[in-house]
Amino acid sequence: MITFDTKIRVLYRDTDKMGVVYHANYIVFYEAARNEMFRAIGLPYTMLEKMNIVMPIVEVESKYKAPAYYDDLLTVRATIKELPLVRAIVEYEVYNEQGKLLNTGKTVLGYVNTERMKPCRAPQEFIDELKKYFE
Repeated sequence: MITFDTKIRVLYRDTDKMGVVYHANYIVFYEAARNEMFRAIGLPYTMLEKMNIVMPIVEVESKYKAPAYYDDLLTVRATIKELPLVRAIVEYEVYNEQGKLLNTGKTVLGYVNTERMKPCRAPQEFIDELKKYFE
């Protein structure tokens, strides 16, 4: 299992007229946390792109429990519980500075070969690097 925390400061642009984080921005926060997690474990997306692989989102969930506000410092926890062979399922928890759970979510990402624009399995080199987290 891989778990990684990313800090994200809520910017004014992230909020709506009510002064709370606009609902769709949580998905942007998920992406930031997911990117930082892969980078931290030595597997940045650029590595996959060099192998002609991209990871489009095929499913997303987001559940809102309490609002986040402008200038809040959020902790976005990204977790992968299963070795992502055919798809990567990433779960998220978003906390405020007081440790209150504000949001939970999930993204399901596939793998696509950019030369053929067809779904594929994760490259073996990528899987080999991830295996140590799932043993």
